[in-house]
Amino acid sequence: MLDLTLAEIAEALQGELVLTDAAVAAGFSPDTIVNGTVDTDSRLIGVGDVFVAKRGEFDDGHRFVEPAVASGAVLVVVEHPFDVAVAQVVVPDSVLALGFFATEVVRRVRALGELKIVGITGSNGKTTTKNLLRAILERQGETVAPRDSFNNEVGAPLTMLKLTASSRYLVAEMGASGKGEITRLIRMAKPDIGVVLKVGLAHAGEFGGIETTLATKTEMVQDLEPGDVAVLNLDDTRVAGMAEKTAARVVWFGLSDAAAVRATDVDVTARGTSFVLHLPDGSSRPVRFAVLGQHHVMNALAAAAAAFELGVGIDDIVEALETVVRAERWRMEVMGGADGVTVINDAYNASPDSMAAALQTVAIIAAPGQRTTAVLGEMSELGPYATEEHDRIGRLVVRYNIHRLVVVGEGARAIHLAAEHEGSWGGEAVFVETADEAFDLIAADTLPGELILVKSSNSAGLRFLGDRIAQANSTTEVLP
Repeated sequence: MLDLTLAEIAEALQGELVLTDAAVAAGFSPDTIVNGTVDTDSRLIGVGDVFVAKRGEFDDGHRFVEPAVASGAVLVVVEHPFDVAVAQVVVPDSVLALGFFATEVVRRVRALGELKIVGITGSNGKTTTKNLLRAILERQGETVAPRDSFNNEVGAPLTMLKLTASSRYLVAEMGASGKGEITRLIRMAKPDIGVVLKVGLAHAGEFGGIETTLATKTEMVQDLEPGDVAVLNLDDTRVAGMAEKTAARVVWFGLSDAAAVRATDVDVTARGTSFVLHLPDGSSRPVRFAVLGQHHVMNALAAAAAAFELGVGIDDIVEALETVVRAERWRMEVMGGADGVTVINDAYNASPDSMAAALQTVAIIAAPGQRTTAVLGEMSELGPYATEEHDRIGRLVVRYNIHRLVVVGEGARAIHLAAEHEGSWGGEAVFVETADEAFDLIAADTLPGELILVKSSNSAGLRFLGDRIAQANSTTEVLP
């Protein structure tokens, strides 16, 4: 974080600086400079850091103020004062204060003149695209990007607060569960480049329908100015329509020949994906992309488009893309096993689009005679679309001729029923209630050379099942 005095922080947070007698005795004053990491997790607090006590759905961060101080916090942001020997800023709402804090830090770093901000949104692919763009940009200069999927009203500002005076790039992943949330994040850190990947049914239950999802994702480009850039997916008609909603210059990416940043000669194998990257300046280069699945080529194109607009040349873009060995932990993560068994663990998140893409990838990369198994769990947050979309996935399993389907959990039962009711399929469909039952079933009958996909939303917990299946067959390793 930037060097800021306690008085400056209190003003930015629109709060009251409180210094107890013990804090004053410990040497704290309004002029004390703070530059440590800011976090809402007391377990991550170290010497010199700032702890923000956030009220959550299941717990209250105020319970952890004293442990945070014991771990070395020099400032706590709280909604009521504590008797502690460190500085406090008391605010009405810790989450709102966190946003104010991020806004001020971004403003100050912007004023130094070097920072460029890229905002990324979409129903799928945000985290992968963020990771790919970070891999490209961190070779060019100091780059700040979120860990995991830190893309909401808490995670995004925590990422922004990692900026320093020497930061050159901020890659901000911007998610939302309702209208106005992306706008709020953009007003903390307005992008120079806004990237929209896809508009699909992910979180449709929370949004209230696909049209609300579209309106929410469009917020990414509506506030962009004529000197900014909107990087849009030409292959997604909903995203393409956003060109009419932005004042920014539009750069298209996709597989279409009309896209300025495009891929040709895409070849998906069990070892990754190869394609030829084409950029707007006419340059092209073959890419050997270790991340599995054609859908991740689109994420690579989006990252390449943003990087190109920031002045990065094709050689540097390709070299960086080829160093990325997986999209993210539990996202199309390929694990090698004994006797040629391969496990694809893609159970960190799931939507109808990403589930279909994962099944398609299995169908494409499976060798002749190789048995394929799909272990599928619930796709969460689909609301009224849940039964219809789970049913569609069950029918896709049949269409792609996956040999064995194991459906885990009541929320995914419609996948099992749809596959069983689909005719002319020689495969086997099994329903189990728990991940433990699924593990026992798979462990008892895994063939040499089998290809096993594990896919569900994070809430279904199957990512750990994928690890267990891989570990049961070998010492887990990510294939190069």
